[in-house]
Amino acid sequence: MSRCDIIFQDNCRDILQNGCTDEGQMVRPRWEDGTPAHTIKRFGLVNRYDLSQEFPLMTLRRVYFRSAVEELLWIWQKKSNVVADLSTGIWDQWMLEDGTIGKAYGYQLAQKHKYKEGFFDQVDRVLYDLKHRPYSRRMIVNMFNHADLSEMALYPCAYSMTFNVTGKRLNAILHQRSNDMLVANHWNVSQYAILLAMFAQVSDLEVGEFLHVIADAHIYDRHIPIVKEVIAREAYPAPKLLLDPAVKNFYDFTVDSVSFENYQHGPTVKDIPVAI
Repeated sequence: MSRCDIIFQDNCRDILQNGCTDEGQMVRPRWEDGTPAHTIKRFGLVNRYDLSQEFPLMTLRRVYFRSAVEELLWIWQKKSNVVADLSTGIWDQWMLEDGTIGKAYGYQLAQKHKYKEGFFDQVDRVLYDLKHRPYSRRMIVNMFNHADLSEMALYPCAYSMTFNVTGKRLNAILHQRSNDMLVANHWNVSQYAILLAMFAQVSDLEVGEFLHVIADAHIYDRHIPIVKEVIAREAYPAPKLLLDPAVKNFYDFTVDSVSFENYQHGPTVKDIPVAI
């Protein structure tokens, strides 16, 4: 059984057994039928994944990692907020009239700022420091820009990455304000672990630890039976991440640059209701 599966099972059991419900409170999310979408949650989950030991790709259910990589590159590489730039429909429900998600995610990463060394956007600033001053303690990307929140279709959930080098290993912390455990947790963990691996490869570093800090880890009321079924499944050993070794520039990665060896998984979880 992979460490990733154990962490997910433990997190969900903790939420179900010890979580706090917002039933009876005023909540923003709604189900498609207009009913308030309530959750049971735990505050402040911190999960550690040692990528030097195994890659955290969930095996309890199938992870569509190619779609996850496409969205990751849409945000971090293309720095796009245009929904049509994605082949999947995962952002369709939040698309604004202009076809974008507003000044969110990729838009924030594309903005250039002046530094002593010149003008960089946030991604290029980190990549520059990993090459020229890897022991810097200032390698932070932040997409939660208060000045632009009113012009975002959705406030960023996974909003900040902090990178840190120890020896020859690249570590990172993902800060997430809100995490839908059934819909997004497996997706976000795999995405940002892949991002760490990509950054390490193009910076001549090895992969280290990936920390996932979640402020509000929750399970929606209509997801509870599905979650109980998923965490009762038998898991498989963790697969091995394979990145195209020929890629030396982050902007040369494509979806086809990422594959997994020996990826065994449980059944796909279908027809999950999504709160908006």
